[in-house]
Amino acid sequence: MGAIGNFFSDLKVLIGAATTKPPQDNDPGSLGLIAQQNAVSAPNDIALLCEEEILTWQELNVRVNRVAHSLKALGVSRGDCVSLFMQNRIEFVVCLLGINKLGAIAGLINTNLTHKPLVHCINLIESKKCIFGEELTESVSQVLDELNLTRGEDYLWVRDKSANAAPDWAILLDSENAATEASDPPETAQITLGELGYYIFTSGTTGLPKAARVSYKRSLPTGKLSGSALLRITKADRMYNCLPLYHGTGLMVGLMAAFQTGASTVIRRRLSVSAFWDDIRKYQCTSFVYIGEFIRYLMSRPAQDNDHQNPVRAIVGNGLRPDIWMEFKNRFDIERIGEFYGASEGNGGFANVLNKPCTVGMGVAPVKIVAYDVANDEIIRDANGRCIVVEEGEPGLLLIQVTEKSKFEGYTNAKASEDKLISNVIEDGDLYFNSGDLMKTVKVGFAFGQKHYQFVDRIGDTFRWKSENVSTNEVAEIINSFDDIIFTNVYGVEIPGADGKAGMAAVVLREGVSLAELDLQALTEHIAVNLPAYARPLFLRILKELPTTTTHKLQKNELRDQAYHLASVSDDLLVLKPGAPAYVRLDTDFYDQIMARSVAF
Repeated sequence: MGAIGNFFSDLKVLIGAATTKPPQDNDPGSLGLIAQQNAVSAPNDIALLCEEEILTWQELNVRVNRVAHSLKALGVSRGDCVSLFMQNRIEFVVCLLGINKLGAIAGLINTNLTHKPLVHCINLIESKKCIFGEELTESVSQVLDELNLTRGEDYLWVRDKSANAAPDWAILLDSENAATEASDPPETAQITLGELGYYIFTSGTTGLPKAARVSYKRSLPTGKLSGSALLRITKADRMYNCLPLYHGTGLMVGLMAAFQTGASTVIRRRLSVSAFWDDIRKYQCTSFVYIGEFIRYLMSRPAQDNDHQNPVRAIVGNGLRPDIWMEFKNRFDIERIGEFYGASEGNGGFANVLNKPCTVGMGVAPVKIVAYDVANDEIIRDANGRCIVVEEGEPGLLLIQVTEKSKFEGYTNAKASEDKLISNVIEDGDLYFNSGDLMKTVKVGFAFGQKHYQFVDRIGDTFRWKSENVSTNEVAEIINSFDDIIFTNVYGVEIPGADGKAGMAAVVLREGVSLAELDLQALTEHIAVNLPAYARPLFLRILKELPTTTTHKLQKNELRDQAYHLASVSDDLLVLKPGAPAYVRLDTDFYDQIMARSVAF
């Protein structure tokens, strides 16, 4: 487009954003309504593509309506919660929209969960029904006795490319059954933006996953920002989405962006690095939604002569690190990188609408970057008890102000919501959301006088691995329930060449049990059964005693710094090698492979 063209395009976007009337709680709106409107305005345009299946907007709307009428016949109504536990596929979207169309709340369950975490999530949100995919039948069947649902009434089973019958404790939910009513439900027109549309689970710093309350007033503008300002796509575009749709990035930044611009979406169950660019070319995708980890995976593949020969013009996502930003952009000839920062439960964030390199962009809510003592895990305050705003370019804790335009919708748990808020930050009576992340401002050249920001790191006990947040206390509690272990301290450690931090657990064995007597096979199986793959520690450190601070808090700083480095640790170290059935001792040969970046965890 050229520098002048880009300037006026950016200016138009910023002026449009500044003059657009903010959405009001009582305005009509839902994702189901958008799909319904697209079915009227562009009935024959393609909405979804997945595994050789193609649906137009009209076909999608018909199938969604069948699900909505089926749920209504089973007693689901406005404000009820329906859990949705299914892999990325067209039926996930169909069921999601069917729930939306009745004004019910979709509880989006992480498909990696089993046993205790799965029970916790479904029960926490007081699910009235649970829709689950055939591919996850075993996970649900293992916890039937622990869920607050009735067999034969509350479990709705959705086929996955088979002719199988539903289990005897579930009801078949079939959106392709032509005998089911397919008209637009009258409830859809009554849903307002202020209503809850979703529960999206997020791991906090303590305990099991928390359910973030997500309204349409927050989720739909996020999708609009992604599609119109970051990607700048239209109905002529096609988005590739291989991120889990139970997460905010895949759902709000990806799917909702496509729905609100009328673009079509290619859904893939999960990322395949080897098939990624072949898929992009096959489906002629002009955009995709990403997380930083998989951008790094794509960069790890050997360069090809045709890397730049692809139809992608713009991408949107978060976590793309500065060290590979320009290399990726140039190698694959990407015009726009719409990096953003935000959280499912957050009340604001940042968006790189000006396509500046190595930044999450400008804030969409008032923020402060304040001094933070990472070693002692606490905010630094002045003599008057106020937070100290850091100098430009210095890292600090990100606080997002709670205002009428940037409300904090919180979690289902009131105490968890309260713990995320800080008052009297700069002046009496102010209120801020504690992001738990370190950020800093960066200089990006002329940017209409707006500050741009860059993500630095996460703080506290939660760390991120394989695009998932890992709660250290949850992992520790699971490991502690193994008979031969009495205490566990979990933390994230860096692995060369990998995004995020891998899990490491420092454990104290039950008195009288030595490492030689510890059943490593049984311990490995215990961890695998009770924790999703991303939360399983890759390293174990066998401690003689559990180090604590003077205030009896678990001491993590020294453990985290020493990590799994053989020269720094005198304790026994174990590692779970890729594909291995059990933990084994970490020796110098394998350690050297890790440091040489020749191991792909």
